[in-house]
Amino acid sequence: MEPPAQPVIEFRDVVKRFGQTTAVDHVTFTVDAGETVSLLGPSGCGKTTTLRLISGFEEPDQGIIKIAGEPMISKRPYERNVGLLFQHYALFPHMTVFENVAYGLKHRGWPKADIPERVREMLRLVQLEGFEVRRPGQLSGGQQQRVALARVLATRPKLVLLDEPLSALDAKLREELRLELKQILTGVGSTTIVVTHDQDEAMSLADRIIVMNSGRIEQQGSPDDIYMRPETIFVAAFIGRANWFHGRILGPKDNGLLSMVTETGTRLTICDRGRAAGVSFSMCIRPERIMVAGADASAEPDENLLHGQVTDIVNMGAALHYIVDGPEGRMMAVEVNRGGPRVHLGDKVSLRFRAEDCVVLPKVTG
Repeated sequence: MEPPAQPVIEFRDVVKRFGQTTAVDHVTFTVDAGETVSLLGPSGCGKTTTLRLISGFEEPDQGIIKIAGEPMISKRPYERNVGLLFQHYALFPHMTVFENVAYGLKHRGWPKADIPERVREMLRLVQLEGFEVRRPGQLSGGQQQRVALARVLATRPKLVLLDEPLSALDAKLREELRLELKQILTGVGSTTIVVTHDQDEAMSLADRIIVMNSGRIEQQGSPDDIYMRPETIFVAAFIGRANWFHGRILGPKDNGLLSMVTETGTRLTICDRGRAAGVSFSMCIRPERIMVAGADASAEPDENLLHGQVTDIVNMGAALHYIVDGPEGRMMAVEVNRGGPRVHLGDKVSLRFRAEDCVVLPKVTG
């Protein structure tokens, strides 16, 4: 049996402090070859400091950082064979596109005769053939981003670090380039860490997401795990939208599910069988898991049914967002837009959702 492949990144029990502030607090994770991992979290959560520790712009106060099995402590950034794409690209304005892409190759000691073909290969990869003699000021934001990516990938780094790579672009272009960026990274087999506060960016680019909060890892897993199976209230609230309930367990039902009562007295059915009667907890349901039905709708034994009134309908193009006021306060339900809303502002409606779609979390929050 072959030994397991060595991870490209080993980040073990790393701590970084700035004065009295602990920016990275005993963080541990690995990144495998060819994997794209996103560090996701709000401002100040430690994700950018983690990136700077890997790239060599900061040194840890404690812990081990290895790239391809080699310890990185005291190694300067240029000694780490890491490609870093900055938030604002950092292209040289006085150089042409060709010269910008060739810059890293020259400084890494590539044979002079091999550089032109490598630059052309990279420009083909990012679909910028014919742009060789233009300068950054003559390019759009999306084109500048592609040049910066070509420059990063040209030297074949062991690891690519992307720091908010699409944040400088407008919303429509950002959405278009997400898929293109993922295809490029997958096509070259790059091992990549993406730092972002944009959950859509993390969900669309990453094979695995590491959610950070206050310098620590809250949860790591696939995009599906993070969204559908959050392990903490912070992750459930930070990723996507959720409707929240807080209450306690009443006991098992005849169908093997559990009955709960909310703080406002509403009884619901949940699927988390590992909890004892009397235990307090929080529960959420994603808006797209709720079906909007007529006021006289009935529920199956494994479903929940709440009644309310539609107070707002937001047409988002591909989806309709229904805002419904009921006994548990304001709730949101999201449905695919099939030509306009089925119910209207002011209508009395029922909200149905299955017990198995309820996400039960271990503590109550306000």
